[in-house]
Amino acid sequence: MLTFYGYKKCSTCRKAEKALEKSGRAFNFVDITENPPSAAALKKIVQQSGKPGEPGALPLELKKFFNTSGIQYKELKIKDKIPGMTESQILAMLAGNGRLLKRPLVTDGSRSTVGFDEAVFGKTWR
Repeated sequence: MLTFYGYKKCSTCRKAEKALEKSGRAFNFVDITENPPSAAALKKIVQQSGKPGEPGALPLELKKFFNTSGIQYKELKIKDKIPGMTESQILAMLAGNGRLLKRPLVTDGSRSTVGFDEAVFGKTWR
């Protein structure tokens, strides 16, 4: 079963939920703002986030996991802080504040997607 880290008030998350429901995929919804994934879980999601179906695809850059349009991202000036941070520090920051995470994050334990790109989402979770 899929784990869907999202936020009910997010229109992008609602679109992603509808796409999964339409394809008949079952998922467990987790409110990303109340229960963000741990740093260890995030590290695994990052490692699994390469292009689906492409052998040897590199994982997405850590900065792609930030909700760059979010208020907290801007207020905390995260863009300026990221270059001086280690991977562990970034993962800890994301795990500690679900509002900083790009959503939805969807994983089945071996593959993961971040955000909602209809083509990528459909190819990965059909």
